[in-house]
Amino acid sequence: MAIDERVTQIQAGLPCLTPAQAFEAMRRGTAYIVDTRPEYQRRAAGEVPGAIVIERNHLEWRLDPASTSRIPEAVSSGIWWIVLCEGGYSSSLAAESLRAVGLVRSTDIAGGFQAWQAAGLPVVHPTTPTRPRTAGSAG
Repeated sequence: MAIDERVTQIQAGLPCLTPAQAFEAMRRGTAYIVDTRPEYQRRAAGEVPGAIVIERNHLEWRLDPASTSRIPEAVSSGIWWIVLCEGGYSSSLAAESLRAVGLVRSTDIAGGFQAWQAAGLPVVHPTTPTRPRTAGSAG
């Protein structure tokens, strides 16, 4: 199966959120937005205030509560993780991978950061991009 077909298949079964829905869930404190974009994208376009930055290659280890490399927020498999990438494709793959390791409420934002910006939601431009979270590190 080609990657575009795989993403389409995953997105058909994933309860993707609109940027406004994700913002509201984070604002209410019922979900975490996890930004997996590389630093160069965050530096160029900005960051979602309050999002947890985790590099994609560490994502499952940082969010799995059974992992010794988890972040402090990863205390339960029932946490609502909302993955964010630039355009909403790699985040779908990431959310599906999180679901496969038991983080069944994981999802992503349809259209990614580009859709977030287009919706006029908050974006910050820190002087220094936020460092990705590491094992045990708090925000």
